[in-house]
Amino acid sequence: MENVVITIARQYGSGGKTIGKMLAEDLGIPFYDREVLQMASEDSGIHMRLFGAADEKLKRPGKLIGGPRVYQGKVLEPEDKDFISDDNLFNLTAQTIKKLAETQSCVIIGRCADFVLKDYPNVVSVFVHAPEEFCLEQAMERNSMTPKEMKKFIERTDKYRGDFYKYYTGHEWQDLRNYDLCLNSGKLGFEKCVEEIKAYMKIRFSEETNADAPRQADGE
Repeated sequence: MENVVITIARQYGSGGKTIGKMLAEDLGIPFYDREVLQMASEDSGIHMRLFGAADEKLKRPGKLIGGPRVYQGKVLEPEDKDFISDDNLFNLTAQTIKKLAETQSCVIIGRCADFVLKDYPNVVSVFVHAPEEFCLEQAMERNSMTPKEMKKFIERTDKYRGDFYKYYTGHEWQDLRNYDLCLNSGKLGFEKCVEEIKAYMKIRFSEETNADAPRQADGE
């Protein structure tokens, strides 16, 4: 297989982003988080601020009441009145994710990438989770909040991500059946999570991938 894409969905504080960065560095492939939004912004001409405001959360919580708006792959034209709507911003982001998956090996964080790329044979979808205590401890290292405030922030962020995922996929975000591989970073630690993903890739594709391909020295 010429290129492999690893998508990582993650609970806040589980270290999914850190694991994704470590994996990308280990494999020598690009890592995409908010960079996906920037690329979608540049391609569409829509200001990055609008993409950021709708990133992995529904600005109107009541949107789910009317049922999910499952992503179908359609992108509106610039002259359409809904061109800068939240739904089309998601469509444009998904379009960018597809372009990446079709042209290179990479790691993509969040943004329902596992669902957007569900029909791509070269994709490994991962969900990183951890016990509440572990997530709280990790999050406290990066944020100046009280434990009580941090706990509420984690719950709110995960709810945003869950609602966002359900709205655009029709599935529950934490339903482990959505993913190829689910890892408890609280038990494994970040380095072993990376090793588990690489081991899965090697078994899954049964051929040489970037996980075991020889590296070239700089300048070669």
